[in-house]
Amino acid sequence: MATLNPYISFKTEAAEALEFYRSVLGGTVETTTFGDMGDAMGPLTEDTKTLVMHGSLTLDDGLVLMASDTPPGMDHVAPSAGVTVAMTSSDLADQPRFAEYFAKLSEGGTTGMPFEQAPWGDHFGQFDDKFGVSWMFDVGDGQPA
Repeated sequence: MATLNPYISFKTEAAEALEFYRSVLGGTVETTTFGDMGDAMGPLTEDTKTLVMHGSLTLDDGLVLMASDTPPGMDHVAPSAGVTVAMTSSDLADQPRFAEYFAKLSEGGTTGMPFEQAPWGDHFGQFDDKFGVSWMFDVGDGQPA
């Protein structure tokens, strides 16, 4: 079975961000650092060894969010460069849970649109979190407004 997962690039904050997301969304974080790769990554500084080469947050419902830090020698590209992590549901029963996620994940960030009923009938909101990652939440009944 194929999957399609958001993969967020951080400069050096991947471990912190994944743990923050886990504290709100639940699930399990797994990470591999550049240091875990030994000599395969070439010579590394002590600071570089602790950076996340690959990390994932697997939610209890199977959704997966992936992240990594920028490897040595590569330019960092900001995570919100035209891409948004969208969490959506057509089950109106998810609205209270999504409202809680929105409130907690947006703390310390910048809200673009509060999570509330939108003109088209869904509950919708958008923000950039404290790491600069753009998020969007949408809960509707799947029916046109």
